[in-house]
Amino acid sequence: MSYPIIQPPFTLVFREMSKKELKDYNEWFHKVMPERIQILTFAVKSTPGYENWEPDYSPESLEPLGEWFFAQVETRPRTSEEIDAIQNQSKFPINIPGEDLTNKTFSLAMDIGMYVSQVFLKHHPALEWSQPFGNKKSVDYGQPVLISFGASPFNPVHMMVTLAYGFSRKSKTGGRLRELYNIWSNLASAAVA
Repeated sequence: MSYPIIQPPFTLVFREMSKKELKDYNEWFHKVMPERIQILTFAVKSTPGYENWEPDYSPESLEPLGEWFFAQVETRPRTSEEIDAIQNQSKFPINIPGEDLTNKTFSLAMDIGMYVSQVFLKHHPALEWSQPFGNKKSVDYGQPVLISFGASPFNPVHMMVTLAYGFSRKSKTGGRLRELYNIWSNLASAAVA
């Protein structure tokens, strides 16, 4: 499978980015989304067994996409420097896993997050994009998120990265992508009811 890894022209350390950089990132994110969904489509359809996958933005399209994503997730060993940096940032002692996701897996998570966001927008017209700047400690700070789910925004990239970590630990299966959609879809429906 030929798959070009996404190359954001930003650090993606959102809490350290200026407001202008964050706004530029948001603009870039939306601008590259159609192309990245095309790249994702080609990658999925180039995989034996997934040639007939249809990126029709239906909830049903998430079932095979989740299975495909599960099979694509890869990890790499963390360096001792990376482990030390994570421990130094933590206020409390935590156990740092010896592996992290590969750049390709992070890229796939971003592309799949973009696709999932479009599935939500197609089926829940009350949803809209937002970019929260209120609290730098928020996990969503400065990132493109969908709102109108009720109390919580949906950060498509962050959710797919979290799902990829679950896949890497084999604590989640490919069906979890559709389950996540169903859970958040119910929240969106309840918010407009």
